[in-house]
Amino acid sequence: MPFLAKTLSGALFCLSFSCALAQTPPKTPKAPQGQERIRLNQVGFYPNAAKIAVVVGDTKEGRFLLKTADQGKTVFTGQLAASQPTELSNKPTRVADFSQVSALGTYVLEIPGVGTSYPFDIKPQVHQAVAAAAIKGFYFQRTAVDLPQKYAGKWHRPAGHPDDKVLVHASAATPQRPAGTVISAPRGWYDAGDYNKYIVNSGITMGTLLSAYEDFPQYYKTQQLNLPESGNQVPDLLDESLWNLRWMLAMQDPHDGGVYHKLTNAAFDGIIMPDKATSVRYVVQKGTGAALNFAAVMAQASRVYKGFSKEFPGLADSCLTAATKAWAWALKNPNVVYDQESLNKNFDPDVSTGAYGDKDFSDEFIWAAAELYTTTRQDTYYTAVNMLPDARMPLPGWPQVRLLGYYTLLRHKDQKGAAQKDLPELRKRLLQLADGMVTGAASGAYRTVMGRVKEDYIWGSSSVAANQGIALVQAYQLTNDKKYLQAALSNLDYLLGRNAVGYSFLTGFGEKVTLHPHHRPSMADAVAEPVPGLLSGGTNANADKQDKCPGYTATSPDEMYLDSDCSYAANEIAINWNAPLVYLSGALEALQQQAGFAARKAPSSQASPEE
Repeated sequence: MPFLAKTLSGALFCLSFSCALAQTPPKTPKAPQGQERIRLNQVGFYPNAAKIAVVVGDTKEGRFLLKTADQGKTVFTGQLAASQPTELSNKPTRVADFSQVSALGTYVLEIPGVGTSYPFDIKPQVHQAVAAAAIKGFYFQRTAVDLPQKYAGKWHRPAGHPDDKVLVHASAATPQRPAGTVISAPRGWYDAGDYNKYIVNSGITMGTLLSAYEDFPQYYKTQQLNLPESGNQVPDLLDESLWNLRWMLAMQDPHDGGVYHKLTNAAFDGIIMPDKATSVRYVVQKGTGAALNFAAVMAQASRVYKGFSKEFPGLADSCLTAATKAWAWALKNPNVVYDQESLNKNFDPDVSTGAYGDKDFSDEFIWAAAELYTTTRQDTYYTAVNMLPDARMPLPGWPQVRLLGYYTLLRHKDQKGAAQKDLPELRKRLLQLADGMVTGAASGAYRTVMGRVKEDYIWGSSSVAANQGIALVQAYQLTNDKKYLQAALSNLDYLLGRNAVGYSFLTGFGEKVTLHPHHRPSMADAVAEPVPGLLSGGTNANADKQDKCPGYTATSPDEMYLDSDCSYAANEIAINWNAPLVYLSGALEALQQQAGFAARKAPSSQASPEE
């Protein structure tokens, strides 16, 4: 394979023009005109939530009809909104708003002269399966264990990468663990479409999953995912998270508390199944970013798993001890950058897998300090760093995790201590962030928060939509103002089909859905359908330049997407993209009754006003 590296957007970037992955993209059957032009959440809608579809292109007919799935009965007739151009491509769009329909059932939307939409449901818990699949997606990324048919269905496979005999790379050597020392660091999740494991990207992933549990514990206590651990006394979300947590614990050097940046092959594996990939594996260089991500996750995990001390004796204490040691190492080594190019000039073998290189650790210090302060109730952690260095509230991504710390402080706002003086300011800033997202969303072409500006369409834009949703849920938690939750729901609609390319980006959900993600098991397993529950990175304004996969035809940033496994810049999957989808979909399911999205009782029929 050509040289590949993780960029700051956190996915694969091919530096060779003749990329071996750049094969002819698969042809997707052309959908009927109506299905192609009518963009909506292909899964469905809560009974009492907004129900929006967007028709793309010139539409002379002004009516739309909501029909039963067999098209035998019209249950509602409405008028399309006036035509308006999209913000980026300038294409004409018209909106069909059928929010007042609350009757449970399966429907299609028909627009005379255009056609009919994909079918969708109106029902309570309409995203229950989405929320479950997003977590189950992590199960399919497990290393070091067989995935039997009982749990994995047609995607069952033998174990890959036991990682019980991993070498210490020369860049990570110490007197206690010289180069070539054999250590064991099993379990964990494959990071993305590749087979390596990265502490930095595990950081934001684990922080997001554990936050979902902290915010909605009762919801996750009742969720059943058909995992090997299902049926024990631990929520499935926490059982799945534990698979990665135990790997992370093994990535700490017990002699000094430092944390290895990643566990990896020297070069990426080919397009083969995990059990066929048997290259030598290494733990590579300790770094400040890895130590602080690790410290933050372990401090948060200590809080969460403390409630399961009977099931996991000593785990909470072990996590906190590990967190404090990693924090101490970071204080002594506050600027150890992972620079893969420099590393390769000084150590052998060269490492060409994902770099996750970051040079600014101020945000990691804020996050780790917030988690340690909250868990230990010791002010010294909070006062050790500048918690409010400026007024920015940057959306979380693996190189920028400050907001995760702020979420934690606001989540535990009743805790007495040094943070109290800053909480009013944090609250104000978070609500300003949320208000900025909400402003104009209801009048945009797609009526979503996501996607109205070019800057949204980065590598992994699907996670932008999901992380925007999390920020909006946080604002709702602080205010009980339903406008924030409605806006968050619009972004789930975006991910499931109401977007400028009309795709549902979640494998296994919808009819025009990602079928060819850049994901090695899905590419190599001879199963037609991809592994389900994986969120494609989605539209990327610069994808055509970054992966050079043939087949891009778009010229607008919001349309630069290709459902092809060679399109790793737009169609890879990654754990840090799935995690915010877990949070967003789970939060909406947990809050649907409180928000008034779900019908309190199912109506027997729905009047059909004719306009």
